[in-house]
Amino acid sequence: MHNKPVVILSKDKLAGDDIVVMHFEYNDDILIVVRSLSHTHWNPAKKYWYIHETDFDLSTVFDILTPVAFVDYSALKKQKHETVKASIKILEEYLNKLDQKQYSSNTKSVYLNYFRDFVSHFQNRQLETISKEEISEYIVKLIREKGISESQQNQRINAIKFYYEKVLGKYKEYYNIDRPKKKKQLPDVLSKEEVFAMIKNTNNLKHKSILSLLYSCGLRRSELLDLKLIDIDSKRMLIKVKGGKGKKDRYVQLSEFVLTLLRNYYKKYHPKTYVFEGQNNEQYSSSSVVKLVKDAANRAGIKKNVYPHMLRHSFATHHLEQGTDLRYIQEWLGHNSSKTTEIYTHVSKKDFHKFKNPIDDIDT
Repeated sequence: MHNKPVVILSKDKLAGDDIVVMHFEYNDDILIVVRSLSHTHWNPAKKYWYIHETDFDLSTVFDILTPVAFVDYSALKKQKHETVKASIKILEEYLNKLDQKQYSSNTKSVYLNYFRDFVSHFQNRQLETISKEEISEYIVKLIREKGISESQQNQRINAIKFYYEKVLGKYKEYYNIDRPKKKKQLPDVLSKEEVFAMIKNTNNLKHKSILSLLYSCGLRRSELLDLKLIDIDSKRMLIKVKGGKGKKDRYVQLSEFVLTLLRNYYKKYHPKTYVFEGQNNEQYSSSSVVKLVKDAANRAGIKKNVYPHMLRHSFATHHLEQGTDLRYIQEWLGHNSSKTTEIYTHVSKKDFHKFKNPIDDIDT
């Protein structure tokens, strides 16, 4: 048994801030020591001394108080343990709902990571009690302190909205956060000559097949990786893209060149399930696709920053330039709206040759 007076440390909230409270019966010795601690404050309404959690250091407080009091910090450990347990339960519920809604693995990963940040920021709080103003302030803080992009801002808002609207079942108008206007950026496009140079300068048969499929079918990277052998219909010269963006299936054209390439590739690599597989017949990795595309661009002497989606952009643009109807391109790309596909009209050079540039009249 200890004979010293007791100082009990526990957590509390004050004006939205986390604080560590020091509870003790009046004692001159303890009071002198507490006042000597850095960052201590007196709350006359609740009649206790406290330190903001950001300024609190347990080892320092313990060392200074121990000569005059028995320091009981078990409540701090208990509160921390209970907070961790509550957070884990919330995240499990969140992930379960994402699974029920059958979100893509990439979306689940993004949402879960951003929502975990949100839970961590508001630890020791009941999420149901957080106001729309506090959520807005949280997003603004991320913009100012971490410089998050407009795209990430939207993703973080969507991750938070998913919890309140889908997990808790609240109305969509639960809160409203201003979203940034989307920049009207034109897609990056390669010329036919650049695409062909990438393919021709790639000797690895698997890599050549991947490049050719990405370009000739206008596939997203995830769609290419999800392709299975049974999706290749050589008799009808079609490829079935299952569960694309928006969980829509669609058919895309299989070219004679690519079919020959795929047959040679199959004879050499013998994939079991997916068209493209890595070690142990597992699904080919997303990062490997990025690397092989960049390597192909380097071999072709292309100075642009080339990435897999650029081949999809190029597919759409080249079709438009050769006179393919926009409605077909929309269908092949899997776009819900023609407005999305129309962006390629801004990068197509189809009609540029009809007009003379005024500077060409210059007298040299």
